[in-house]
Amino acid sequence: MTTAQLFALTPGEPAGIGPDLCLLLARAAQPHPLVAIASRELLSERAALLGLRIDLLAAAPGNWPSQPAPAGSLYVWDTPLQAKVRPGQLDSSNAAYVLQTLTRAGQGCLDGDFAGMITAPVHKGVINEAGIAFSGHTEFLAELTHTEQVVMMLATRGLRVALVTTHLPLKDVAAAITAERLARVARILHADLVQKFGIAQPRILVCGLNPHAGEGGHLGREEIEVIEPTLELLRGEGLNLIGPLPADTLFTPKHLDQCDAVLAMYHDQGLPVLKYKGFGAAVNVTLGLPIIRTSVDHGTALDLAGSGQIDCGSLQVALETAYQMAASRR
Repeated sequence: MTTAQLFALTPGEPAGIGPDLCLLLARAAQPHPLVAIASRELLSERAALLGLRIDLLAAAPGNWPSQPAPAGSLYVWDTPLQAKVRPGQLDSSNAAYVLQTLTRAGQGCLDGDFAGMITAPVHKGVINEAGIAFSGHTEFLAELTHTEQVVMMLATRGLRVALVTTHLPLKDVAAAITAERLARVARILHADLVQKFGIAQPRILVCGLNPHAGEGGHLGREEIEVIEPTLELLRGEGLNLIGPLPADTLFTPKHLDQCDAVLAMYHDQGLPVLKYKGFGAAVNVTLGLPIIRTSVDHGTALDLAGSGQIDCGSLQVALETAYQMAASRR
């Protein structure tokens, strides 16, 4: 056993469903050692609330597990809370706790202790209420790892969708799609498909920005002036890029059956299709980092915390994706 087979799991917002997901997942054995970076007290209390008998096993630097935990047990790197947690009730006092779990996981990946990290959802608002500037996992990990540019990609079985722009108002999207940005995102997508997914020559379908991909300039000139010249430049570097294609016909079996990923221009161009295909069984992957990070595709679901009425399917897919990426990594 090497440390490259060990993975970190962060439960995210303690008042949300993240702790529940970790405990439900622990009912079955995982193929690799998995360490939850969390409050042992929190997990113990949540297990009691859910009526689960989960054996919480100690793990820490210098005492990493060498084998997967048996079914019904979970390795925990105890990370103390700042305040008592009540399911469904946010408390900004625990914002520092959430960030400490992420720091421990991310730094552990950088140090080679963990082969990758898998994250349950955080609540951005309550962290900001604590006076901590925080815009999300992606940006936090980019800063931690000193990464200038990252790319959001969501994936489910049979479909991967990466985004040129992410959380922007629609009125700002066209201006944000510059040749420089498009080239940077496409290069990161191509490189990580090769290096972290083991795809030797990835085939990437690229969406146009406008309806009908601009229809020869009659419905917008972004394709002619920005997208097409950039794609041609990148093809000269060896990237296999097909497009720009109209998004309404790109997302059909005729095209998708022959590609490894889709590059969409904006959030609601690509992600509705992916979530329709795989909601509850999709994973968010941060590309461009020097570490492997996957996440669930849903939020904290505060109203369901402690209820037992949740599905851990997305977390299981996030784990499986991290395992596959670590095995494929070059």
